[in-house]
Amino acid sequence: MLSSLFGPLLLGLLVAILSGWLLLPMLRALKARQTISTDAPKSHQAKAGTPTMGGVIIVVGGILAPFLYPHASGVAARLAAVILCTLGFGLIGFLDDLLIVLRGKNLGLRAREKLLGQFIVAALFVFWADFNFGHGKVYYSLALAPSPLMLWALALYHVILLVGMSNAVNLTDGLDGLAAGVSLPVWLTLALLGTMGGLAGGAGDTGVTALCAGFAGATLGYLWFNAHPAQVFMGDTGSLAIGGGIAAAAIVLGQEWIILIAALVHLVEAGSVTAQVISFKTTGKRIFKMSPLHHHFELCGLPETRIVARFAIVSVACGLLALLIATRGH
Repeated sequence: MLSSLFGPLLLGLLVAILSGWLLLPMLRALKARQTISTDAPKSHQAKAGTPTMGGVIIVVGGILAPFLYPHASGVAARLAAVILCTLGFGLIGFLDDLLIVLRGKNLGLRAREKLLGQFIVAALFVFWADFNFGHGKVYYSLALAPSPLMLWALALYHVILLVGMSNAVNLTDGLDGLAAGVSLPVWLTLALLGTMGGLAGGAGDTGVTALCAGFAGATLGYLWFNAHPAQVFMGDTGSLAIGGGIAAAAIVLGQEWIILIAALVHLVEAGSVTAQVISFKTTGKRIFKMSPLHHHFELCGLPETRIVARFAIVSVACGLLALLIATRGH
């Protein structure tokens, strides 16, 4: 059973490293360079010109892993739904990154255009997934069929989770290795939950489990190039795909509630931005020196590498807590 985790994880790692070696020279040749926002800390201006769209490394490695590993069989429709959802969010991010590169300044898709695209992809996934082959954790936790109202409420939550997670990972992507370092434990947690299936109060599926393990390996492989000082940034291509993919996999595996604990670092990062905006608009005062939260710690004087390491450690702890809660009583 664990082979469906270790095999794809190793393959995702190897494919990602190979993809990185091939992709980086292409990105440099195409001058696909990161433009640093003027709102970012001044120390980040030195990172201008670093290749972006490196999220392709993670997406390629993660998606290929379950197909390269012969034992990753599961419900084909579930795996296809998660892959298409991940690619849908990744495409929105790719268009945003591409416009920034072509314009030579930090102006990609407008916020409302990006959000509209995210809601469309999320709604299509939820309609397909929830109303065709599963209704999330409700089916696995209740002895009776849920009411239509409950199903629609759950579907709405799934849409919000998909859009929220994609934006949360995007907001976390602000330091070398941060988004990848925080996302890696989340992918591993989902892979373990998928492997345990009913023991974790969800739905086991070897195909989706292999996909999560593959993305964990691919994220690790991406860190080969993204560790400080970064040779490449994932861009929205990677962050939106990762966030959407994590939420989609959690929904299909029936872990749409426990993922709130596993991905708590991402959600806190997004929450810090929301809290900052609300506080400033209502009181004229800022809660943090800068948001998202990692920038606040930067301006407090903590080194970038220490922030990334500590955020990753907290993410591991959140994953372990999620596993503990999901398997209680077993």
